[in-house]
Amino acid sequence: MKLSKSHKMLTYLCLILFSAYFMAPFLWMLITALKSPAEVNSYPPTFVPRAAQWKNFADAWNSQPFGIYFKNSILVTVLTTIGQVISCSLIAFGFARYDFKFKNFLFMLLLASMMLPWDVTMIPQYMLFNKIHWINTLKPLIVPAFFGSPYYIFLLRQFLMNIPTDIENAARIDGANDFQIYARIFFPIMKAPLFLIGILNMLTVWNDYLGPLIFLQDRSKYTLALGLASFKGVNDLNIIPIMCITILMIIPPVIAFFFAQKYIIEGVSGAVK
Repeated sequence: MKLSKSHKMLTYLCLILFSAYFMAPFLWMLITALKSPAEVNSYPPTFVPRAAQWKNFADAWNSQPFGIYFKNSILVTVLTTIGQVISCSLIAFGFARYDFKFKNFLFMLLLASMMLPWDVTMIPQYMLFNKIHWINTLKPLIVPAFFGSPYYIFLLRQFLMNIPTDIENAARIDGANDFQIYARIFFPIMKAPLFLIGILNMLTVWNDYLGPLIFLQDRSKYTLALGLASFKGVNDLNIIPIMCITILMIIPPVIAFFFAQKYIIEGVSGAVK
């Protein structure tokens, strides 16, 4: 059904209002970061700073080793994303395209593990990583990603179930082995849901606070989320540096989401079909 011009205008107006509602906190955060201490504490509050204090960002960034925190966050995020993409796509490919003994039982067991909150497995994981001397290293934050995630495996498996078997049968007739079928045919087909998994994993890992808090002790190993939390404790009464670091921290996920939003929509719609 074709919408009239008035309906379209009303729709766009509602979208603009909703966008403004969700963007307002971020805009206020940016405005606060650019104010001077006197303007932040003034009453009534000023909406537009009299003179934008861009040096607030540099001062806040240099007040603690945020460069090291940023490097650690990038390292953990990139490696865990690579691990999730490779492991989850391989496991999902096996569940979707092969028949083997106890397949349904193993898949139900995989889904059942999604019901366990991370808080339940936190202590056993800490004991295991402590036993192999991984505490106070980045390994507990990176290595588990190379064993897959139940939700991502389920997402990819549902996507692969909708692909006709004629594709792989034709590849087998041409002499392709199992790994070639996965790498050259199905992996490119999974581009959209893999982008979705990558963005979801990036947001989860980038904002993860509890994991680094449990496994990391040395400040040189801190990620940005943990560094920001400790930074807030030092600046309880000074809100400007906190706003500056928070803005800098949300820039990478926003950029990644902006460039990958097309694939995210395709991944979600493809997995639901």
